[in-house]
Amino acid sequence: MVKRAKGGRQNTRHKLSKNYREKGKVSITKHVQTFNVGDKVLIKPEPSVQTGMPFRRFFGKVGVIMGKKGKAYEIEVKDYNMKKTIISLPVHLVKR
Repeated sequence: MVKRAKGGRQNTRHKLSKNYREKGKVSITKHVQTFNVGDKVLIKPEPSVQTGMPFRRFFGKVGVIMGKKGKAYEIEVKDYNMKKTIISLPVHLVKR
């Protein structure tokens, strides 16, 4: 039998697919956008950029910017009753 794949992108066939109008290269402004501490952001992954993508459980959640780590941002998200810190690149974030 074939062993089942258990990677970080398993079962994301529809979650990480783009609309046909959105396909293509990502603009450079999305890569270099800046956020301030306390800003609210939506975690919306960019499928064409795999690096710095948060775990799929947090896709579509709104969080607060807590700080910066290199090029990436630390986002505090409420997961059920716990607050969790996620590190993500700005290309996967949208300002709210």
